[in-house]
Amino acid sequence: MSSNGKITLQGFNNLTKSLSFCIYDVCYAQTAEQKAEYIEYIDEQYNADRLTEILSEVCDIIGANILNVARQDYEPQGASVTILVAEEALKDSDDVDKTEQPGPLPDSVVAHLDKSHICVHTYPESHPDDGICTFRADIEVSTCGIISPLKALNYLIHKLESDIVTIDYRVRGFTRDVKGVKHYIDHDINSIQNFMSQDIREQYQMLDVNVYQENIFHTKMMLNDYDLDQYLFGTTVNDLKDNEAEEVAERLFKEMNEIFYGRNMPDMKSS
Repeated sequence: MSSNGKITLQGFNNLTKSLSFCIYDVCYAQTAEQKAEYIEYIDEQYNADRLTEILSEVCDIIGANILNVARQDYEPQGASVTILVAEEALKDSDDVDKTEQPGPLPDSVVAHLDKSHICVHTYPESHPDDGICTFRADIEVSTCGIISPLKALNYLIHKLESDIVTIDYRVRGFTRDVKGVKHYIDHDINSIQNFMSQDIREQYQMLDVNVYQENIFHTKMMLNDYDLDQYLFGTTVNDLKDNEAEEVAERLFKEMNEIFYGRNMPDMKSS
């Protein structure tokens, strides 16, 4: 270890850092036509071209050069994008922020990575009976080197405007210093939450499940506040009777809680 407290490695940093998360958008579509329109709207909003733009911005944020892009829109709906990225030499390792704090703006990072990939897959779907429609996007940012993909969290959460988010972060493998000692993680982390901006932490309720000794971290998030109008597709609260609005709100709340807690729940009326 050098006099400034930094570890001198034997060679390239071989640690693999993987950030994977699901984002969920939930809405209520009253008729079959509105359901079809919602799926069409989501499919257009998150088509392969737009997802490529979002992931390309992630590459800028984490400091990666794009090697190759593979993208596909599916029939009847859904899309996938995979980006392979490569490294440039580090300009100055002191410029790499490895502390547990929210990620920087895209122009704040000068390090570049290799042996890395970023991918996304989308899954729009709707309930056949009760009008609930759910859109899910699975995103994975996997890097090899000293930069953590956690630095892209704020951008992705803001950009995708999700109702529920489930996040997994894991550091795999080891890297070796000049004395031959193996190091299984190269940065401080107590919680994924510490890499999020204050406005995100205030906007969501969050729950952690961490296995520190295995360098495995999990955080799930659900919005604190709900405006029913924002969850109605093709209609408004004013178009619903009072009892209908209450019933729709209960369906939406049940759907989001089931996704957040990862288990099915009984109908509120029957409970």
